[in-house]
Amino acid sequence: MATDPLLQPYQLKHLTLKNRIMTTSHEPAYPEDGMPKDRYRMYHEVRAKAGVALTMTAGSAAVSRNSPPVFNNILAYKDEVVPWIKRLTDGCHEHGCAVMIQLTHLGRRTHWNKGDWLPAVSPSHEREPAHRAFPKKIEDWDMTQIITDYADAAERMQAGGMDGIELQAYGHLMDQFWSPLTNTLDEPYGGSFDNRLRYFFEVLAAIRKRVGSEFIIGVRYTADEVAKGGISVEDGLEISRRLRDCGQVDFLNVIRGHIETDAAMTDVIPIQGMKNAPHLDFAGTIRAETGMPTFHAAKIPDVATARHAVASGLLDMVGMTRAHMADPYVVQKIMEGREDDIRPCVGANYCLDRIYQGGEALCTHNAATGREQTMPHDAEIIPAAEKKKVVVIGAGPAGLEAARVAAMRGHAVTVFEAAPNPGGQIRLTVQNPRRRDMISIIDWRMAQCAARDVVFHFNSWAEATDVVAESPDVVIVATGGLPHTDVLEAGNDLVVSSWDIISGDVKPGRNVLVYDDAGDHPALQAAEVIASAGGHVEIMTPDRSFAPDVMAMNLVPYMRSLQNKDTVFTVTYRLTKVLRDGNKLKAVIDSDYMALGKEKEFDQIVVNHGTIPMDDLYFDLKPLSSNLGAVDQEALLAGRPQAMASNPNGAFQLFRIGDAVSARNTHAAIYDALRLVKDI
Repeated sequence: MATDPLLQPYQLKHLTLKNRIMTTSHEPAYPEDGMPKDRYRMYHEVRAKAGVALTMTAGSAAVSRNSPPVFNNILAYKDEVVPWIKRLTDGCHEHGCAVMIQLTHLGRRTHWNKGDWLPAVSPSHEREPAHRAFPKKIEDWDMTQIITDYADAAERMQAGGMDGIELQAYGHLMDQFWSPLTNTLDEPYGGSFDNRLRYFFEVLAAIRKRVGSEFIIGVRYTADEVAKGGISVEDGLEISRRLRDCGQVDFLNVIRGHIETDAAMTDVIPIQGMKNAPHLDFAGTIRAETGMPTFHAAKIPDVATARHAVASGLLDMVGMTRAHMADPYVVQKIMEGREDDIRPCVGANYCLDRIYQGGEALCTHNAATGREQTMPHDAEIIPAAEKKKVVVIGAGPAGLEAARVAAMRGHAVTVFEAAPNPGGQIRLTVQNPRRRDMISIIDWRMAQCAARDVVFHFNSWAEATDVVAESPDVVIVATGGLPHTDVLEAGNDLVVSSWDIISGDVKPGRNVLVYDDAGDHPALQAAEVIASAGGHVEIMTPDRSFAPDVMAMNLVPYMRSLQNKDTVFTVTYRLTKVLRDGNKLKAVIDSDYMALGKEKEFDQIVVNHGTIPMDDLYFDLKPLSSNLGAVDQEALLAGRPQAMASNPNGAFQLFRIGDAVSARNTHAAIYDALRLVKDI
């Protein structure tokens, strides 16, 4: 602790930050009625309690009514936000954690059919592709009102006890003024570099006048749009110098890139398979140029990279935001010398992709994140009053989470796995080198289980007699599923599954139809294998868009891999039959809109239609169980132990989780396990 760069305090103006680790501003979409209520507060409090020095709330709290809350943003333009901010701030301050909030006007990065249905405003009529609204070109009276709105919102945050605010200027209204790509105004706010910066400094001056000289104000901004005709590196350096020289800004939080498309945003906030910390050196350049307190976050998922950022003088405060969604205890574990125990962020981006699809941020393999009101994080899992023998069948993510949590509760746990190695479907996932970090979901759980003496039997196809021989009190079936390809009117025997291609069990064809009726990763992963082997691939879906469950930012690497190869994407067509035609296959294609009977020739047809549960063992065990496999769903949702006992002759409780129930995803499997086993 005495020498670790990450654990040294940092003085920001009058505020002492107890270490160099922060969570940067992000909107997990947890507000209720636009307010950061208990769910929001508890999410930040857990991380504050575990040692983070600064938690930056809100991925853009909206300062104005004509900044519609497209991400379920905090509504900073309402007076009623103040007591909720006060509760959140006080809760974090109790643990010595500083709290700030990001304020913004979204400008064109929203849509008119949100909030109060007011038109989006921007310095031009240029539409933002991501949110599709054509904005109104901002007028002088809009600008006057928005300046007042910013000052009002800052004053509310100060009244709520915040340690400071951060103004957002990447992809939002402020830098829409800065960038020649989004500012077509006439003088005095358009045209020259000075004119384009003018409005921001008027907003800043109004805020500073309202909150006084001591309140901390920072700016998170793009210092290089990495876009032809946009804000250049030279522009960004000059903006940085002006932020320093104005005397009104206390810290810089550096962004590189632009965010109005999925592809651009993924370069700003990289996901798995992309380079770690790609903009770290650039942020260090800004710090060296300005001498200003400098913050930065962009795929800094591990302690070693974070430590390098501070030790090398590149940053003053390092953002580990997604890392803290995976494990709130990052700082605590560093302090305790338990870095190897940190649950790793695998870059799956389930958090951000869900937000941009209108959901809430959840972590692929920490089901307690965002559910702090109902689900325990690891430090909150308490020993069971009665120790039991728990048998788990299957060592995929669901089974390993069940085993891990049961062992943390103090139960004696035995796991049977038919394969020689743990992992289940994740072992297929990591056949794609870009997604190899997903194996950390398995490796981390195996290490946790090993530390708690969980007994594993690999290469063991468990039968009912094997399970009964263990004399279990609880049996959890997590056997997963197998590909479901029996979905056509005819020709099911002529197709192969996406798993066959991904695993290498079937050689890719030369002219291939990948029929995706599930919309998840395996179809695109199989298509990538085929295209990379030189085959022509047509990816067909009956849906109006392809791969909806892959979601926005995860789709980007697939497109970058596939679009420069011999691939075609076809939507709204349904494969109904496959017929043999010599040594070729004839696909019969219809749609949900009309009967077509179109025919097209391929040499291989791949079907992706989810999985069918491997549930034979479950049904063999069901009559032997005390609960006959039933789940008291009211008790499950209320956090009470399962107590159903409909079979007096049953010797054990029986449950099944994950894809052994139905085809879902990794997060659902882990959540199944956590919320069941935490009460066993």
